[in-house]
Amino acid sequence: MKHFAELFTQLDQSNKTSDKMEALRQYFENASGEDRLWTIALFTHKRPKRQVNTKLLIEWCCEWSGIPDWLFEESYQTVGDLAETISLLLPLSQGTKDQPLSFWIRYLMDMENMEVESKKEKILEAWRNLGREERFIFTKIITGGFRVGVSQNLITQAVADVFDMEKSEVAHRIMGDWSPLSVDFDTLILSKNQTDNLSRPYPFYLAHPLDLQFANLGPVMDWQIEWKWDGIRGQIIKRSKESFIWSRGEELMSEKFPELLEMLSNFPSGTVLDGEIIAFKNDKPLPFSSLQTRIGRKNLSKKILEESPVSFIAYDILEENGTDIRNHSLEHRRKRLEVVIDEIAHPKLIASPIIESESWEELTKLHQQSRSMMAEGFMLKRKNSPYEVGRKRGNWWKWKIDPLTIDGVLLYAQKGHGRRANLYTDYTLAVWDEDKLVPFAKAYAGLTDAEIMAVDNYIKQNTVERFGPVRTVKPALVFEIAFEGIQESPRHKSGIALRFPRIQRWRVDKPIEEANTLKDLKALLSVYGA
Repeated sequence: MKHFAELFTQLDQSNKTSDKMEALRQYFENASGEDRLWTIALFTHKRPKRQVNTKLLIEWCCEWSGIPDWLFEESYQTVGDLAETISLLLPLSQGTKDQPLSFWIRYLMDMENMEVESKKEKILEAWRNLGREERFIFTKIITGGFRVGVSQNLITQAVADVFDMEKSEVAHRIMGDWSPLSVDFDTLILSKNQTDNLSRPYPFYLAHPLDLQFANLGPVMDWQIEWKWDGIRGQIIKRSKESFIWSRGEELMSEKFPELLEMLSNFPSGTVLDGEIIAFKNDKPLPFSSLQTRIGRKNLSKKILEESPVSFIAYDILEENGTDIRNHSLEHRRKRLEVVIDEIAHPKLIASPIIESESWEELTKLHQQSRSMMAEGFMLKRKNSPYEVGRKRGNWWKWKIDPLTIDGVLLYAQKGHGRRANLYTDYTLAVWDEDKLVPFAKAYAGLTDAEIMAVDNYIKQNTVERFGPVRTVKPALVFEIAFEGIQESPRHKSGIALRFPRIQRWRVDKPIEEANTLKDLKALLSVYGA
Protein backbone atom coordinates (compact mmCIF):
# COMPACT_ATOMS: atom_id res chain seq x y z
CA MET A 1 0.00 0.00 0.00
CA LYS A 2 2.92 2.35 0.74
CA HIS A 3 4.19 1.84 -2.80
CA PHE A 4 0.80 2.76 -4.30
CA ALA A 5 0.38 5.69 -1.88
CA GLU A 6 3.75 7.06 -3.02
CA LEU A 7 2.65 6.77 -6.64
CA PHE A 8 -0.63 8.55 -5.91
CA THR A 9 1.20 11.39 -4.13
CA GLN A 10 3.64 11.83 -7.01
CA LEU A 11 0.80 11.92 -9.53
CA ASP A 12 -1.27 14.31 -7.43
CA GLN A 13 1.55 16.77 -6.77
CA SER A 14 2.82 17.18 -10.32
CA ASN A 15 1.32 18.95 -13.33
CA LYS A 16 4.04 17.70 -15.68
CA THR A 17 3.15 14.79 -17.92
CA SER A 18 6.81 13.69 -18.01
CA ASP A 19 6.95 13.44 -14.19
CA LYS A 20 3.72 11.47 -14.07
CA MET A 21 4.93 9.13 -16.78
CA GLU A 22 8.21 8.46 -14.98
CA ALA A 23 6.36 7.76 -11.71
CA LEU A 24 4.05 5.31 -13.48
CA ARG A 25 6.95 3.55 -15.22
CA GLN A 26 8.83 3.05 -11.96
CA TYR A 27 5.71 1.78 -10.26
CA PHE A 28 4.85 -0.76 -12.97
CA GLU A 29 8.46 -1.96 -13.05
CA ASN A 30 8.52 -2.77 -9.33
CA ALA A 31 4.95 -3.62 -8.30
CA SER A 32 3.63 -7.17 -8.09
CA GLY A 33 1.44 -8.45 -10.92
CA GLU A 34 -1.68 -8.29 -8.76
CA ASP A 35 -0.97 -4.71 -7.67
CA ARG A 36 -0.24 -3.71 -11.26
CA LEU A 37 -3.60 -5.05 -12.33
CA TRP A 38 -5.52 -3.36 -9.52
CA THR A 39 -3.73 -0.09 -10.25
CA ILE A 40 -4.85 -0.25 -13.88
CA ALA A 41 -8.36 -1.10 -12.69
CA LEU A 42 -8.50 1.81 -10.20
CA PHE A 43 -7.31 4.35 -12.74
CA THR A 44 -9.58 3.09 -15.52
CA HIS A 45 -12.81 3.13 -13.47
CA LYS A 46 -12.97 -0.61 -12.71
CA ARG A 47 -13.19 -0.14 -8.96
CA PRO A 48 -14.39 -2.67 -6.40
CA LYS A 49 -17.95 -2.46 -5.17
CA ARG A 50 -18.43 0.04 -2.37
CA GLN A 51 -18.88 -1.68 1.00
CA VAL A 52 -19.44 1.24 3.41
CA ASN A 53 -21.43 4.42 2.83
CA THR A 54 -20.14 7.92 3.49
CA LYS A 55 -22.41 8.55 6.47
CA LEU A 56 -20.96 5.60 8.40
CA LEU A 57 -17.36 6.54 7.58
CA ILE A 58 -17.96 10.05 8.94
CA GLU A 59 -19.74 8.70 12.03
CA TRP A 60 -16.88 6.29 12.85
CA CYS A 61 -14.24 8.93 12.22
CA CYS A 62 -15.99 11.41 14.55
CA GLU A 63 -16.45 8.75 17.22
CA TRP A 64 -12.79 7.69 17.26
CA SER A 65 -11.46 11.24 16.90
CA GLY A 66 -13.81 12.60 19.57
CA ILE A 67 -15.02 15.51 17.44
CA PRO A 68 -18.59 16.73 16.85
CA ASP A 69 -20.35 16.45 13.49
CA TRP A 70 -20.22 20.20 12.87
CA LEU A 71 -16.44 20.27 13.23
CA PHE A 72 -16.09 17.42 10.76
CA GLU A 73 -18.31 19.32 8.31
CA GLU A 74 -16.26 22.51 8.72
CA SER A 75 -13.06 20.53 8.19
CA TYR A 76 -14.52 18.84 5.12
CA GLN A 77 -15.50 22.20 3.64
CA THR A 78 -11.95 23.43 4.17
CA VAL A 79 -10.13 20.34 2.89
CA GLY A 80 -12.58 19.57 0.08
CA ASP A 81 -11.96 15.80 -0.06
CA LEU A 82 -13.71 13.27 2.17
CA ALA A 83 -10.91 10.69 2.32
CA GLU A 84 -8.28 13.34 3.00
CA THR A 85 -10.44 14.91 5.74
CA ILE A 86 -10.81 11.54 7.48
CA SER A 87 -7.09 10.75 7.21
CA LEU A 88 -6.22 14.14 8.75
CA LEU A 89 -8.71 13.92 11.61
CA LEU A 90 -8.02 10.35 12.74
CA PRO A 91 -5.57 9.92 15.64
CA LEU A 92 -2.00 9.21 14.60
CA SER A 93 -1.00 5.59 14.21
CA GLN A 94 2.29 3.79 13.71
CA GLY A 95 1.13 2.14 10.49
CA THR A 96 2.29 -1.33 11.48
CA LYS A 97 0.64 -3.37 8.73
CA ASP A 98 2.62 -2.96 5.50
CA GLN A 99 0.50 -5.02 3.13
CA PRO A 100 0.23 -4.56 -0.65
CA LEU A 101 -2.60 -2.72 -2.41
CA SER A 102 -4.25 -5.97 -3.47
CA PHE A 103 -4.41 -7.16 0.17
CA TRP A 104 -6.42 -4.11 1.24
CA ILE A 105 -8.77 -4.34 -1.72
CA ARG A 106 -9.52 -7.97 -0.89
CA TYR A 107 -9.87 -6.91 2.75
CA LEU A 108 -12.65 -4.52 1.73
CA MET A 109 -14.32 -6.97 -0.63
CA ASP A 110 -14.47 -9.62 2.11
CA MET A 111 -16.75 -7.26 4.07
CA GLU A 112 -19.61 -7.54 1.56
CA ASN A 113 -21.94 -9.73 3.64
CA MET A 114 -20.95 -8.47 7.08
CA GLU A 115 -23.24 -6.68 9.50
CA VAL A 116 -22.63 -2.99 10.10
CA GLU A 117 -20.90 -3.53 13.45
CA SER A 118 -18.52 -6.07 11.92
CA LYS A 119 -17.72 -3.66 9.11
CA LYS A 120 -17.02 -0.96 11.67
CA GLU A 121 -14.53 -3.19 13.48
CA LYS A 122 -12.75 -4.01 10.21
CA ILE A 123 -12.55 -0.37 9.10
CA LEU A 124 -11.25 0.80 12.50
CA GLU A 125 -8.69 -2.01 12.52
CA ALA A 126 -7.45 -0.92 9.09
CA TRP A 127 -7.26 2.74 10.13
CA ARG A 128 -5.28 1.77 13.26
CA ASN A 129 -2.75 -0.22 11.22
CA LEU A 130 -2.17 2.21 8.36
CA GLY A 131 -0.09 5.39 8.25
CA ARG A 132 -1.75 8.65 7.24
CA GLU A 133 -1.01 8.40 3.51
CA GLU A 134 -2.06 4.74 3.41
CA ARG A 135 -5.26 5.55 5.34
CA PHE A 136 -6.00 8.21 2.77
CA ILE A 137 -5.64 5.70 -0.09
CA PHE A 138 -7.59 3.02 1.78
CA THR A 139 -10.49 5.43 2.33
CA LYS A 140 -10.21 6.65 -1.27
CA ILE A 141 -10.72 3.08 -2.44
CA ILE A 142 -13.92 2.94 -0.38
CA THR A 143 -15.28 6.29 -1.60
CA GLY A 144 -14.09 5.78 -5.19
CA GLY A 145 -12.77 9.26 -6.00
CA PHE A 146 -9.41 8.85 -7.77
CA ARG A 147 -8.91 12.24 -9.42
CA VAL A 148 -5.21 12.80 -10.00
CA GLY A 149 -5.11 13.98 -13.59
CA VAL A 150 -4.01 10.62 -15.02
CA SER A 151 -5.66 9.64 -18.27
CA GLN A 152 -6.11 6.11 -19.51
CA ASN A 153 -3.83 7.13 -22.36
CA LEU A 154 -1.00 7.83 -19.87
CA ILE A 155 -1.52 4.50 -18.08
CA THR A 156 -1.48 2.71 -21.42
CA GLN A 157 1.75 4.39 -22.53
CA ALA A 158 3.52 3.61 -19.23
CA VAL A 159 2.61 -0.09 -19.39
CA ALA A 160 3.66 -0.24 -23.04
CA ASP A 161 7.03 1.37 -22.25
CA VAL A 162 7.82 -0.92 -19.32
CA PHE A 163 6.91 -4.15 -21.09
CA ASP A 164 8.15 -3.19 -24.56
CA MET A 165 4.74 -3.43 -26.20
CA GLU A 166 2.81 -1.45 -28.77
CA LYS A 167 0.65 1.17 -27.09
CA SER A 168 -2.34 0.21 -29.26
CA GLU A 169 -2.01 -3.43 -28.14
CA VAL A 170 -2.07 -2.44 -24.44
CA ALA A 171 -4.99 -0.06 -25.05
CA HIS A 172 -6.98 -2.85 -26.69
CA ARG A 173 -6.24 -5.33 -23.90
CA ILE A 174 -7.38 -3.05 -21.07
CA MET A 175 -10.62 -2.16 -22.84
CA GLY A 176 -13.69 -4.21 -22.24
CA ASP A 177 -15.32 -6.17 -19.45
CA TRP A 178 -12.55 -7.67 -17.28
CA SER A 179 -11.91 -7.79 -13.55
CA PRO A 180 -8.74 -8.38 -11.48
CA LEU A 181 -10.77 -11.10 -9.76
CA SER A 182 -11.10 -13.15 -12.93
CA VAL A 183 -7.82 -12.55 -14.77
CA ASP A 184 -4.19 -11.96 -13.80
CA PHE A 185 -1.79 -9.35 -15.17
CA ASP A 186 0.24 -11.76 -17.29
CA THR A 187 -2.85 -13.21 -18.95
CA LEU A 188 -4.51 -9.86 -19.60
CA ILE A 189 -1.46 -7.84 -20.67
CA LEU A 190 1.58 -10.00 -21.38
CA SER A 191 0.27 -13.27 -22.76
CA LYS A 192 1.34 -13.66 -26.38
CA ASN A 193 -1.29 -16.33 -27.01
CA GLN A 194 -4.09 -14.37 -25.50
CA THR A 195 -7.56 -15.13 -26.82
CA ASP A 196 -9.24 -11.76 -27.08
CA ASN A 197 -12.41 -11.24 -25.14
CA LEU A 198 -15.21 -11.42 -27.67
CA SER A 199 -16.85 -8.33 -26.22
CA ARG A 200 -13.75 -6.12 -26.16
CA PRO A 201 -14.10 -2.85 -28.11
CA TYR A 202 -11.27 -1.00 -29.81
CA PRO A 203 -9.80 2.13 -28.23
CA PHE A 204 -11.71 5.11 -29.58
CA TYR A 205 -10.13 7.66 -31.91
CA LEU A 206 -10.90 11.15 -30.60
CA ALA A 207 -10.85 14.48 -32.42
CA HIS A 208 -9.22 17.75 -31.36
CA PRO A 209 -11.20 21.01 -31.33
CA LEU A 210 -10.51 22.88 -34.56
CA ASP A 211 -7.88 25.55 -33.85
CA LEU A 212 -6.38 26.00 -37.33
CA GLN A 213 -7.04 28.36 -40.19
CA PHE A 214 -8.69 26.71 -43.20
CA ALA A 215 -5.62 27.53 -45.26
CA ASN A 216 -3.63 25.17 -43.03
CA LEU A 217 -6.04 22.32 -43.70
CA GLY A 218 -5.47 22.26 -47.44
CA PRO A 219 -8.16 21.61 -50.07
CA VAL A 220 -11.64 20.88 -48.74
CA MET A 221 -11.87 17.82 -51.02
CA ASP A 222 -9.12 16.12 -48.92
CA TRP A 223 -11.59 15.89 -46.05
CA GLN A 224 -14.60 13.77 -45.24
CA ILE A 225 -17.06 16.10 -43.54
CA GLU A 226 -19.91 14.88 -41.32
CA TRP A 227 -22.33 16.35 -38.81
CA LYS A 228 -21.20 16.11 -35.20
CA TRP A 229 -24.21 14.35 -33.70
CA ASP A 230 -25.33 14.93 -30.12
CA GLY A 231 -25.69 11.47 -28.63
CA ILE A 232 -23.59 8.73 -27.03
CA ARG A 233 -20.45 7.72 -28.90
CA GLY A 234 -20.29 3.96 -29.01
CA GLN A 235 -19.14 0.79 -30.70
CA ILE A 236 -21.47 -2.03 -31.69
CA ILE A 237 -19.87 -5.46 -31.90
CA LYS A 238 -20.91 -8.81 -33.34
CA ARG A 239 -18.51 -11.71 -32.76
CA SER A 240 -19.26 -15.45 -32.68
CA LYS A 241 -23.02 -14.87 -32.62
CA GLU A 242 -22.73 -12.60 -29.58
CA SER A 243 -23.64 -8.90 -29.62
CA PHE A 244 -22.28 -6.05 -27.50
CA ILE A 245 -22.77 -2.29 -27.25
CA TRP A 246 -20.07 -0.17 -25.63
CA SER A 247 -19.99 3.54 -24.82
CA ARG A 248 -16.85 5.64 -25.20
CA GLY A 249 -16.68 5.69 -21.40
CA GLU A 250 -16.17 1.90 -21.46
CA GLU A 251 -19.63 1.14 -20.16
CA LEU A 252 -21.28 -1.99 -21.50
CA MET A 253 -24.72 -0.70 -22.50
CA SER A 254 -26.22 -3.62 -24.37
CA GLU A 255 -29.29 -3.97 -22.15
CA LYS A 256 -30.12 -0.25 -22.39
CA PHE A 257 -30.74 -0.45 -26.14
CA PRO A 258 -32.77 -3.59 -26.95
CA GLU A 259 -33.68 -2.30 -30.43
CA LEU A 260 -29.98 -2.08 -31.31
CA LEU A 261 -29.38 -5.60 -29.98
CA GLU A 262 -32.17 -6.81 -32.25
CA MET A 263 -30.49 -5.00 -35.13
CA LEU A 264 -27.13 -6.63 -34.30
CA SER A 265 -28.70 -10.07 -34.66
CA ASN A 266 -28.60 -9.43 -38.43
CA PHE A 267 -24.89 -8.57 -38.48
CA PRO A 268 -22.23 -10.91 -39.86
CA SER A 269 -19.84 -12.21 -37.21
CA GLY A 270 -16.58 -10.31 -36.87
CA THR A 271 -18.06 -6.82 -37.36
CA VAL A 272 -17.31 -3.75 -35.25
CA LEU A 273 -18.78 -0.33 -36.07
CA ASP A 274 -18.01 3.04 -34.49
CA GLY A 275 -20.76 5.63 -34.35
CA GLU A 276 -23.31 7.57 -32.35
CA ILE A 277 -26.31 6.25 -30.44
CA ILE A 278 -28.99 8.91 -30.77
CA ALA A 279 -32.68 9.29 -30.10
CA PHE A 280 -34.22 9.16 -33.58
CA LYS A 281 -37.83 9.34 -34.68
CA ASN A 282 -39.70 10.15 -37.89
CA ASP A 283 -36.45 10.19 -39.89
CA LYS A 284 -34.78 12.87 -37.75
CA PRO A 285 -32.72 13.12 -34.55
CA LEU A 286 -34.40 14.05 -31.28
CA PRO A 287 -32.76 16.28 -28.63
CA PHE A 288 -30.22 14.70 -26.29
CA SER A 289 -32.70 15.18 -23.44
CA SER A 290 -34.85 12.49 -25.05
CA LEU A 291 -31.94 10.04 -24.88
CA GLN A 292 -31.34 11.00 -21.24
CA THR A 293 -34.73 9.56 -20.25
CA ARG A 294 -33.29 6.11 -21.02
CA ILE A 295 -29.90 6.50 -19.37
CA GLY A 296 -29.68 5.18 -15.82
CA ARG A 297 -32.95 3.24 -15.93
CA LYS A 298 -32.84 -0.44 -15.07
CA ASN A 299 -36.18 -1.16 -16.69
CA LEU A 300 -37.28 0.35 -19.98
CA SER A 301 -41.03 0.66 -20.21
CA LYS A 302 -42.93 0.31 -23.46
CA LYS A 303 -43.78 4.02 -23.22
CA ILE A 304 -40.11 5.07 -23.03
CA LEU A 305 -39.17 2.84 -25.95
CA GLU A 306 -41.96 4.39 -28.02
CA GLU A 307 -41.28 8.01 -27.01
CA SER A 308 -37.48 7.82 -27.24
CA PRO A 309 -36.52 5.21 -29.85
CA VAL A 310 -32.83 5.07 -30.75
CA SER A 311 -30.84 4.48 -33.90
CA PHE A 312 -27.14 4.00 -34.57
CA ILE A 313 -25.51 6.53 -36.89
CA ALA A 314 -22.40 4.71 -38.10
CA TYR A 315 -19.18 6.68 -38.63
CA ASP A 316 -16.68 3.94 -39.28
CA ILE A 317 -16.00 0.23 -39.58
CA LEU A 318 -13.10 -1.06 -37.48
CA GLU A 319 -13.40 -4.80 -37.96
CA GLU A 320 -14.77 -6.69 -40.96
CA ASN A 321 -15.06 -10.48 -41.16
CA GLY A 322 -12.98 -10.69 -37.99
CA THR A 323 -10.12 -8.62 -39.46
CA ASP A 324 -8.90 -5.38 -37.88
CA ILE A 325 -8.97 -2.81 -40.71
CA ARG A 326 -8.16 0.32 -38.70
CA ASN A 327 -4.90 0.85 -40.60
CA HIS A 328 -6.73 1.19 -43.91
CA SER A 329 -7.54 4.72 -45.06
CA LEU A 330 -10.79 6.35 -43.99
CA GLU A 331 -11.81 6.49 -47.66
CA HIS A 332 -11.45 2.70 -47.94
CA ARG A 333 -13.19 2.08 -44.60
CA ARG A 334 -16.10 4.32 -45.62
CA LYS A 335 -16.69 2.24 -48.76
CA ARG A 336 -16.65 -0.96 -46.71
CA LEU A 337 -19.01 0.62 -44.15
CA GLU A 338 -21.52 1.50 -46.85
CA VAL A 339 -21.38 -2.06 -48.21
CA VAL A 340 -22.07 -3.52 -44.75
CA ILE A 341 -24.94 -1.10 -44.10
CA ASP A 342 -26.50 -1.87 -47.49
CA GLU A 343 -26.24 -5.62 -46.86
CA ILE A 344 -27.79 -5.39 -43.38
CA ALA A 345 -30.50 -2.97 -44.55
CA HIS A 346 -31.93 -2.27 -41.12
CA PRO A 347 -33.87 0.97 -40.42
CA LYS A 348 -32.03 1.45 -37.11
CA LEU A 349 -28.62 1.51 -38.83
CA ILE A 350 -27.82 4.75 -40.63
CA ALA A 351 -24.62 5.79 -42.40
CA SER A 352 -23.50 9.18 -41.11
CA PRO A 353 -24.26 11.51 -44.05
CA ILE A 354 -21.25 12.99 -45.81
CA ILE A 355 -21.52 16.74 -46.40
CA GLU A 356 -20.46 17.80 -49.87
CA SER A 357 -18.90 21.24 -50.28
CA GLU A 358 -16.67 22.88 -52.87
CA SER A 359 -15.06 25.45 -50.57
CA TRP A 360 -14.40 26.25 -46.93
CA GLU A 361 -16.47 29.43 -47.37
CA GLU A 362 -19.51 27.42 -48.47
CA LEU A 363 -18.95 25.00 -45.60
CA THR A 364 -18.83 27.89 -43.10
CA LYS A 365 -22.32 28.99 -44.16
CA LEU A 366 -23.64 25.44 -43.86
CA HIS A 367 -22.05 25.14 -40.41
CA GLN A 368 -24.50 27.77 -39.15
CA GLN A 369 -27.37 25.33 -39.77
CA SER A 370 -26.03 22.79 -37.25
CA ARG A 371 -28.65 23.37 -34.56
CA SER A 372 -31.49 22.93 -37.03
CA MET A 373 -30.00 19.49 -37.75
CA MET A 374 -29.83 18.70 -34.00
CA ALA A 375 -26.05 18.59 -34.44
CA GLU A 376 -23.19 20.23 -32.54
CA GLY A 377 -21.26 21.24 -35.66
CA PHE A 378 -18.99 19.33 -38.05
CA MET A 379 -16.45 16.53 -37.88
CA LEU A 380 -13.53 16.97 -40.29
CA LYS A 381 -11.68 13.73 -41.09
CA ARG A 382 -8.79 13.46 -43.50
CA LYS A 383 -9.72 10.91 -46.13
CA ASN A 384 -6.36 9.13 -46.10
CA SER A 385 -6.22 8.79 -42.29
CA PRO A 386 -6.09 5.48 -40.40
CA TYR A 387 -8.23 4.95 -37.31
CA GLU A 388 -5.81 5.89 -34.53
CA VAL A 389 -5.88 5.48 -30.74
CA GLY A 390 -6.83 8.31 -28.40
CA ARG A 391 -6.77 12.02 -29.11
CA LYS A 392 -4.31 12.82 -31.91
CA ARG A 393 -3.81 16.13 -33.72
CA GLY A 394 -3.88 16.50 -37.46
CA ASN A 395 -6.26 14.01 -39.05
CA TRP A 396 -9.54 14.44 -37.15
CA TRP A 397 -11.00 17.74 -35.99
CA LYS A 398 -14.29 18.72 -34.35
CA TRP A 399 -15.66 22.09 -35.41
CA LYS A 400 -18.37 22.92 -32.91
CA ILE A 401 -20.93 25.69 -33.12
CA ASP A 402 -20.78 28.59 -30.69
CA PRO A 403 -22.72 27.93 -27.49
CA LEU A 404 -25.94 29.64 -26.49
CA THR A 405 -25.48 32.34 -23.85
CA ILE A 406 -27.48 34.13 -21.17
CA ASP A 407 -26.49 36.73 -18.55
CA GLY A 408 -27.29 35.70 -14.97
CA VAL A 409 -26.87 37.21 -11.51
CA LEU A 410 -24.85 35.44 -8.80
CA LEU A 411 -27.31 34.42 -6.07
CA TYR A 412 -25.76 31.51 -4.14
CA ALA A 413 -22.21 30.23 -3.69
CA GLN A 414 -20.49 27.18 -2.27
CA LYS A 415 -16.85 26.24 -1.75
CA GLY A 416 -15.13 24.07 -4.30
CA HIS A 417 -13.03 20.94 -3.83
CA GLY A 418 -9.38 19.99 -4.06
CA ARG A 419 -7.00 22.92 -4.40
CA ARG A 420 -9.94 25.34 -4.37
CA ALA A 421 -11.52 23.97 -1.20
CA ASN A 422 -10.99 27.30 0.60
CA LEU A 423 -12.55 29.35 -2.18
CA TYR A 424 -16.15 29.90 -3.23
CA THR A 425 -16.11 28.62 -6.80
CA ASP A 426 -19.48 26.87 -7.22
CA TYR A 427 -22.07 29.45 -8.23
CA THR A 428 -25.84 29.46 -8.65
CA LEU A 429 -27.03 32.05 -11.16
CA ALA A 430 -30.47 33.67 -11.48
CA VAL A 431 -32.50 35.61 -14.06
CA TRP A 432 -35.24 38.16 -13.53
CA ASP A 433 -38.89 37.13 -13.34
CA GLU A 434 -40.43 40.60 -13.18
CA ASP A 435 -38.92 41.97 -9.95
CA LYS A 436 -37.68 38.62 -8.52
CA LEU A 437 -34.48 36.68 -9.16
CA VAL A 438 -35.13 33.04 -10.05
CA PRO A 439 -32.26 30.48 -10.04
CA PHE A 440 -31.74 28.83 -13.43
CA ALA A 441 -28.24 27.27 -13.54
CA LYS A 442 -25.18 26.21 -11.57
CA ALA A 443 -21.70 26.83 -12.93
CA TYR A 444 -18.20 26.34 -11.54
CA ALA A 445 -15.77 26.72 -14.43
CA GLY A 446 -14.63 29.50 -16.70
CA LEU A 447 -13.01 32.19 -14.53
CA THR A 448 -9.30 32.94 -14.22
CA ASP A 449 -7.54 32.44 -10.87
CA ALA A 450 -7.48 36.20 -10.35
CA GLU A 451 -11.22 36.47 -11.04
CA ILE A 452 -11.95 33.58 -8.69
CA MET A 453 -10.06 35.34 -5.89
CA ALA A 454 -11.98 38.58 -6.52
CA VAL A 455 -15.38 36.83 -6.58
CA ASP A 456 -14.48 34.84 -3.47
CA ASN A 457 -13.57 38.06 -1.65
CA TYR A 458 -16.90 39.63 -2.67
CA ILE A 459 -18.87 36.57 -1.49
CA LYS A 460 -17.19 36.53 1.93
CA GLN A 461 -17.89 40.23 2.44
CA ASN A 462 -21.45 40.18 1.10
CA THR A 463 -23.06 37.06 2.55
CA VAL A 464 -26.71 37.58 3.39
CA GLU A 465 -27.62 34.10 4.73
CA ARG A 466 -25.99 30.73 5.34
CA PHE A 467 -27.55 27.33 4.73
CA GLY A 468 -24.91 24.76 5.72
CA PRO A 469 -22.12 25.10 3.13
CA VAL A 470 -24.21 27.40 0.89
CA ARG A 471 -24.17 31.19 1.16
CA THR A 472 -26.80 33.56 -0.15
CA VAL A 473 -25.01 36.53 -1.71
CA LYS A 474 -26.07 40.15 -2.09
CA PRO A 475 -26.95 40.41 -5.82
CA ALA A 476 -24.37 42.53 -7.63
CA LEU A 477 -22.28 40.33 -9.97
CA VAL A 478 -23.34 39.37 -13.50
CA PHE A 479 -21.85 36.48 -15.47
CA GLU A 480 -22.40 35.37 -19.03
CA ILE A 481 -23.32 31.67 -18.97
CA ALA A 482 -22.63 29.52 -22.02
CA PHE A 483 -24.51 26.25 -22.60
CA GLU A 484 -25.08 23.65 -25.31
CA GLY A 485 -28.78 22.94 -24.96
CA ILE A 486 -31.97 23.95 -23.18
CA GLN A 487 -35.05 22.00 -22.14
CA GLU A 488 -38.11 22.16 -19.90
CA SER A 489 -37.62 20.79 -16.40
CA PRO A 490 -40.30 20.69 -13.70
CA ARG A 491 -37.56 19.85 -11.17
CA HIS A 492 -35.99 23.32 -11.54
CA LYS A 493 -37.46 26.47 -10.01
CA SER A 494 -37.19 28.28 -13.34
CA GLY A 495 -38.87 25.37 -15.15
CA ILE A 496 -35.82 25.17 -17.41
CA ALA A 497 -32.61 23.10 -17.40
CA LEU A 498 -29.41 23.87 -19.34
CA ARG A 499 -26.97 21.36 -20.80
CA PHE A 500 -23.29 21.84 -19.85
CA PRO A 501 -23.59 25.35 -18.34
CA ARG A 502 -20.30 27.14 -17.65
CA ILE A 503 -19.13 30.71 -17.14
CA GLN A 504 -18.09 32.36 -20.37
CA ARG A 505 -17.07 35.70 -18.85
CA TRP A 506 -17.60 38.03 -15.93
CA ARG A 507 -19.77 40.92 -17.10
CA VAL A 508 -18.12 43.65 -15.01
CA ASP A 509 -19.61 46.12 -17.49
CA LYS A 510 -23.22 45.16 -16.78
CA PRO A 511 -25.42 46.11 -13.79
CA ILE A 512 -27.74 43.41 -12.45
CA GLU A 513 -30.78 45.27 -13.80
CA GLU A 514 -29.57 44.43 -17.32
CA ALA A 515 -29.24 40.68 -16.71
CA ASN A 516 -31.51 38.45 -18.75
CA THR A 517 -35.04 37.46 -17.81
CA LEU A 518 -36.97 34.23 -17.52
CA LYS A 519 -38.84 35.41 -20.61
CA ASP A 520 -35.50 35.47 -22.49
CA LEU A 521 -34.79 31.90 -21.43
CA LYS A 522 -38.23 30.76 -22.57
CA ALA A 523 -37.67 32.45 -25.91
CA LEU A 524 -34.47 30.38 -26.35
CA LEU A 525 -36.42 27.31 -25.27
CA SER A 526 -39.03 27.90 -27.97
CA VAL A 527 -36.33 28.03 -30.67
CA TYR A 528 -33.70 25.54 -29.47
CA GLY A 529 -35.41 23.50 -26.76
CA ALA A 530 -36.60 19.95 -26.57
